[in-house]
Amino acid sequence: MSIGSDVTEMLRSALQLDEALVQLNSDSGLLGVIPEFDSLAVVTVLTALEDHYGFIIEDDEVEASTFETVGSFIQFVEDKYSSTC
Repeated sequence: MSIGSDVTEMLRSALQLDEALVQLNSDSGLLGVIPEFDSLAVVTVLTALEDHYGFIIEDDEVEASTFETVGSFIQFVEDKYSSTC
């Protein structure tokens, strides 16, 4: 699986989104667009990513722009992953 697919699946799982009802692509908005994407969901997704990829995401690394779209979030994870490998 690619990082993009992993991130999308973790978002679906954390937000309990039905794939048939909600399509997620790189342009899909997150913060302020999907009601289920609240602070608890952010923590859940970040923790799942840390567990899955074995890196640590510091509080000061995360900004609101990180969660603007699925694509911006995927880019954040790809950047974080490549900087730890």
